[in-house]
Amino acid sequence: MENRKCLECYEQLKGRADQKFCSDPCRSAYNNRHCNESHIVINSVNRILKKNYLILATLLSEGKTRTSKSDLQKKGYRFDYYTCVITTRSKSINYFCYDHGFRENENNKLTLVRQESNMKLSEVEY
Repeated sequence: MENRKCLECYEQLKGRADQKFCSDPCRSAYNNRHCNESHIVINSVNRILKKNYLILATLLSEGKTRTSKSDLQKKGYRFDYYTCVITTRSKSINYFCYDHGFRENENNKLTLVRQESNMKLSEVEY
């Protein structure tokens, strides 16, 4: 008979031939560790994008349409993280974090913009 061991604690396995873990806690610990290791980068980028989005959404909900780069930086905005860049017909460049964004004007002034989406989530392909 084959010498099978638990993938987490390396205890001898008894039971089904396709068994990988000796117990539910071992299975859970193994999967949590492997899932965490592979998603650290994704989770950290998603946190930064979420913070950027909330900063822009808060300013837009307050009715603000203009701000400065330094004001966004003081709030913790990270300019190197965005989800989309759109160049308009007038050649201005809009940086979006999902549907909220900005365009840079002269003197480090920013115009806040919101992109209207006609796409339904059910139509998005993954």
